[in-house]
Amino acid sequence: MQYMTWNIDPILISLGPLKVHWYGLLFALGFIVGFQIMQWIFKRENKPIEDLDALLWFLLIGVVVGARLAHVIFYDPNYYFSDPIRILKIWEGGLASHGGAIGALIGLYLFKRNRSYDYLWLLDRLALPTALLASFIRTGNLFNSEIVGMQTTVPWAIIFERLDTIPRHPAQVYEALSYFFAFGLLLFLYKRTDIKQKSGMLFGLLLSIVFIARLVIEFIKIKQEAYNSDLWLNTGQLLSLPFIFAGLLFIFFALKKREQA
Repeated sequence: MQYMTWNIDPILISLGPLKVHWYGLLFALGFIVGFQIMQWIFKRENKPIEDLDALLWFLLIGVVVGARLAHVIFYDPNYYFSDPIRILKIWEGGLASHGGAIGALIGLYLFKRNRSYDYLWLLDRLALPTALLASFIRTGNLFNSEIVGMQTTVPWAIIFERLDTIPRHPAQVYEALSYFFAFGLLLFLYKRTDIKQKSGMLFGLLLSIVFIARLVIEFIKIKQEAYNSDLWLNTGQLLSLPFIFAGLLFIFFALKKREQA
């Protein structure tokens, strides 16, 4: 069987010491498109557009710092702490979605401390661009030929030539599509239903869909941790469980409040 081969150079442009990686470009593009979505939401709901600049920076710093530290601590601490300067090289990849989620929550809280926004209102609206950003990031992982799946014979298997000649599940593509589906669903519900009146529902759906997808897809990924574990679930799955639980709780309480209203 002839499988698709993937051998894209992770570096899009190289000008002397300046290197632009596909991963970094897609990460930045995710924030740019997300910013446009939030502008549309703020105009639609008569919120001050000028607040978005500050919101963007709080979230950008929170996501990058949180995602990077989580990857360093939970996936390959020996590699990074043996040469700490590597921690700063985020353009080479290595961002953990779990840490990014926590960093975003902290950044969002710091943003609203001196502003009159409801925290759940912000979480619900940010659920839309967050799902899209996650899809862009996983596409960046594809260009880096990382987060690949196990060997398989399915017709859509991909040979990542930068790794080996084995046909594998394109796990990063599965995740990118799952997160894009989440974005499409949340956008549809936001525009066509009254779900935005159910405080916490959009955010709960985001957490549930994204991390359930992550939990399931992890079963066909190759090992990402740089250490051994005898547990049935890997690090990514164990870290996903509390987010899934939190998402279901948000949905439950959103529905309960709606019934009581």
